[in-house]
Amino acid sequence: MKAAPAAQKRLLDLAAADAELTRLTHRRRALPEHAELTEAEGAVRSSKDALVEAETSAGDLDRDITRLERDIDGVRQRTERDKGLLAGGIGAKQAQDLQHELETLARRQSTLEDEQLEVMEQREALGGNLDHARRVLAEAEERLAAVTVRRDTALADLDAAEAGRTRDRAAILPELPEDLLAEYEKRRAGGRVGAGLLRERRCGACRLELDRTFLGRIKAAAVDDVVNCEECDAILVRTGESGL
Repeated sequence: MKAAPAAQKRLLDLAAADAELTRLTHRRRALPEHAELTEAEGAVRSSKDALVEAETSAGDLDRDITRLERDIDGVRQRTERDKGLLAGGIGAKQAQDLQHELETLARRQSTLEDEQLEVMEQREALGGNLDHARRVLAEAEERLAAVTVRRDTALADLDAAEAGRTRDRAAILPELPEDLLAEYEKRRAGGRVGAGLLRERRCGACRLELDRTFLGRIKAAAVDDVVNCEECDAILVRTGESGL
């Protein structure tokens, strides 16, 4: 294949743009913010779960306190009623029964009040856990928001860089002969570097030092001959830096 030296040299600009696009793609996948975001999202989920668990426990205790208050109030009302009956003048047998019931009610009230005090102490302790869970969640959400901003900023920078290199690439394509471009793209499609500068006996694509015999054949080739690296098959572009 033949191609003007200027066209071959322009191919290096295309290879540079493509190499930068490849690096940008890798950077996009390897952004540390991706892992940080996953971790931050997990922390928010865990914090929300912990808060829901604490709120559920608090709700259960609040219902227990309300129930105990209702039961204690019922015992007190029953006690007041019995005391009123005793004060109203009744028979000895009924008075004895009422007195026995008042003693039972007193024990019942004492038991309920002890239980209520225990539950209220649990609820007070849980209040501290609730406040802590809310602070942890707020901090996790704040970190998630900060990481999201940093991720979005990094992606926007990559988008801008990719757009620039894509424009550069589009500007170069019309300047290249179709057959030369096809050879270049064929190598890239195979996952290889399409072209590289021959500099001081090294291929710019694979970075390997080339054999002297092979270099002799390249030196003997016409300036418009398209030559390929014997190691990686990339198009070798010869310039004044090639040392031939």
